[in-house]
Amino acid sequence: MKLAVVGATGMVGNVMLKILAERNFPITELIPVASERSIGKEIGFKDKSFKVVGLQTALEMTPDIAIFSAGGDTSLEWAPKFAEAGTTVIDNSSAWRMNPKNKLIVPEINANELTVTDKIIANPNCSTIQMVMVMNPLHKKYKIKRTVVSTYQSITGTGVKAVKQLENEKNEIKGEMAYPYPIDQNCLPHCDVFEDNGYTKEEMKLVNEPKKILNDNSLKITATAVRVPVVGGHSEAITIEFENDFDLGEVRKILHETAGITLQDNLDTNTYPMPIYAEGKDDVFVGRIRRDESQSNTLNLWVVTDNLRKGAATNAVQIAEYLVENNLV
Repeated sequence: MKLAVVGATGMVGNVMLKILAERNFPITELIPVASERSIGKEIGFKDKSFKVVGLQTALEMTPDIAIFSAGGDTSLEWAPKFAEAGTTVIDNSSAWRMNPKNKLIVPEINANELTVTDKIIANPNCSTIQMVMVMNPLHKKYKIKRTVVSTYQSITGTGVKAVKQLENEKNEIKGEMAYPYPIDQNCLPHCDVFEDNGYTKEEMKLVNEPKKILNDNSLKITATAVRVPVVGGHSEAITIEFENDFDLGEVRKILHETAGITLQDNLDTNTYPMPIYAEGKDDVFVGRIRRDESQSNTLNLWVVTDNLRKGAATNAVQIAEYLVENNLV
């Protein structure tokens, strides 16, 4: 099992390598791949050292699986080349997510759609993953009509440059800005670039990707995505209107029994999800479960996930695990 990690020196790439080691993914040869300036550097993995190579070298090494986390432009150019060489690509960028020819996979929901012919598999947006993990079991039971989501997204979703900006601002150091405004002690209602309809790309990912993952174009979703000065993970306030009424006890039971979800919902002990608890963990944490008293058949929830793990790296590794376990590579 030859596995390439494209973008191995980046923030998600580092987490990817950590998770591959933690989960004992069956690698016989690791191929860390990065940009020209990182070629030749050494990366540690399971007490061994591996030299970083460029994309052309990695392509010539014909890995069985290549996990891409190096941006959309790199994926658009190189993923087809790897696929043509027989490598199965799992891509963490937005490049292939809404392409009708490519599957958009959250393993707990729709990994069974994958076949040996799927050579470029899309990993969903981080904020989408945590939302659909909650939507899926509830949609099956009560049939979702409309979802309203407001996100409180970690700066790690932007990358190292944003983390550095926050550190600089806290220490009153002038430096390079990842955002158009300060992020320390601030909230920016601006994740990704604005589109013609007034929504950001991030918000439209939250609108469009769940429909593909849940295979239901009738879903009505609207989103507001906000960047907050938090390092540990993304939080979401989600309001879901159902066609059918629900019992809160049953909702909690359904979520508690869903693989990959941890229920944290005890107001007596002030138990609810927070990024400080989600950081470094793979589950989607759900709490503040309550009936919306302004209209019928409507539920309010609070959902938190480590965006670098389940929101990106862990989900990609889980896809790779499914491919190996089901002899699809």
